[in-house]
Amino acid sequence: MKKFISLLTFTLFLFINLSAQQASHTFKLSDSVFLLDGKPFQIISGEMHYPRIPREAWRDRMKKAKAMGLNTIGTYVFWNIHEPQQGEYDFKGNNDIVAFVKTAQEEGLWVILRPSPYVCAEWEFGGYPYWLQNIKGLEVRSKESQYLKAYRNYIMQVGKQLAPLQVNHGGNVLMVQIENEYGSYGADKEYLDINRKMFIEAGFDGILYTCDPGPAIKDGHLPGFLPAINAVDNPEKVRKLISQNHNGRGPFFIAEWYPAWFDWWGTKHHTVPAESYSGKLDTVLQAGISINMYMFHGGTTRGFMNGANYNDKNPYEPQISSYDYDAPLDEAGNATAKFLKFREAIEKNLLPGEKLPEIPKAKPAIATAPVIFTNTTSVFDLLSKPVSHSTPLTFEDLKQAYGYVLYRTTVNGNGRSKQLLKIKDLRDYGIVFINGKRAGILDRRLYQDSLLVDKPRGKVQIDILVENMGRINFGPYLLKNKKGITEKVLLDGKEVKDWKMYPLPFDDINTLKSKAFSKPGAGIPVVKRGYFTIDQSADTYLDFSNWGKGVVWVNGHNLGRYWEIGPQQTVYVPVEWLKKGRNEIVVFELIKPGQKLLQGVEKPILSTLKRYQ
Repeated sequence: MKKFISLLTFTLFLFINLSAQQASHTFKLSDSVFLLDGKPFQIISGEMHYPRIPREAWRDRMKKAKAMGLNTIGTYVFWNIHEPQQGEYDFKGNNDIVAFVKTAQEEGLWVILRPSPYVCAEWEFGGYPYWLQNIKGLEVRSKESQYLKAYRNYIMQVGKQLAPLQVNHGGNVLMVQIENEYGSYGADKEYLDINRKMFIEAGFDGILYTCDPGPAIKDGHLPGFLPAINAVDNPEKVRKLISQNHNGRGPFFIAEWYPAWFDWWGTKHHTVPAESYSGKLDTVLQAGISINMYMFHGGTTRGFMNGANYNDKNPYEPQISSYDYDAPLDEAGNATAKFLKFREAIEKNLLPGEKLPEIPKAKPAIATAPVIFTNTTSVFDLLSKPVSHSTPLTFEDLKQAYGYVLYRTTVNGNGRSKQLLKIKDLRDYGIVFINGKRAGILDRRLYQDSLLVDKPRGKVQIDILVENMGRINFGPYLLKNKKGITEKVLLDGKEVKDWKMYPLPFDDINTLKSKAFSKPGAGIPVVKRGYFTIDQSADTYLDFSNWGKGVVWVNGHNLGRYWEIGPQQTVYVPVEWLKKGRNEIVVFELIKPGQKLLQGVEKPILSTLKRYQ
């Protein structure tokens, strides 16, 4: 009995102690400031996204955040990486958002969580999974029932992962954002209230907020919630816009402050001098306004996860893989001049007795010996069993999220030359082959959808290799985001029928066939496999300046796209994914199969534009 009583006493002690730990902090709103444990607290936050940073480097980037003076990290939660196929959830590896948040807590950082199903973020489909488009009648960001059902299923899974990490449960998540800049898209308060109810049902019972740019705040906020502001840093305007939509009260929070910008293919690398924004940061902090800079560290949009912009006035603009963003930490996670200037501004506004940690040293980077390619395989040798249909099928029809599809058909030639081949509607980049020889390239960015082709006598095989360059992530065209040949193909004005579709998702590079090195045919896309050897592990940048267009993998990690048009000419290889000795490299090159020279260099090339080939 004594043992039983002792055990019971110990169990009660653990329960009381655990309860005390879970209730160790409070976070509330007052009329003008946030209150942490009853005391005024100014959020000085920087955005960085867990899928854009190797998991092994999360802690390093967080230590540097503290060294710049940040006390909080902001991050989106990305639906399409967590539910890549309907009902299949993934919170492992680089997708382990719980580990990301807990790592921040271990480093003494708070977290602002942004698990809206829509994130924008220059991310594929704005974070939505491709399969939503396969549900007939579904409309994202609406009260449409099928969307709300899929949304609810997802947010419940997110809640299971993250709701226990809220500050009111003993975690380090201060606030949770619902939706994302909804006022730039719509004004349906009933839809926003449905969001609120689902978030609460999912366990998010702390402080919820909305964020919108400028005047859009009136449409995007939900009465009773804290309305945060984006893209405004004049203290007087921040206070006015927020208080007008919050019963004359604060706190005042700039949810997205842009001291830089992102890049897309074929346009210059965007940079903003640190001096242009360090003074503004100082002014905001002196005014007692809380802030989240977008981005503190951009990292890399690896794989096929880049998004694109498009509207009726501007062409299709797919974003590059580098998400350097001209941020305080560069793509590799090193402090920049902007980091130092922002640190100075934050230091000026520290509370008495506060002191910032030392700035970590920059990581080394190395040049590598040239890659030795041992295998080259034509794209035509990669084809497996096709899907046949009278008309071309989209990626979505094929249940393929990303990558490439090769479309093939056979027509009867009549010996007439130069007939017009027209693709309606090509999304996004297509290489056309006639009887196995490249006939031309079509590019949605340039409004190219047709070319003249030869049509020799006899059977003529037409192949069209189509690349998904990234789904639109902002604006009304979220609802028109299917990929591939989305309508039909015309030859000499007549519709071409009877197609075979060969999926090439490139989601597992190790399953691709390869054979001994062979001389590729002119203009035929190829997969090149080889290796390079290093004596020490350090960051490097693969220099694709003389290559054409494609994707690269190192040791099984898809590092992203390259394209000769720029501005990005190098691909960042993080030290965490390299090893001393031999490292495997795989390149899928679309337009210059004869290229052989590839090596790592010590510095990135992110600002070189070339004439379109």
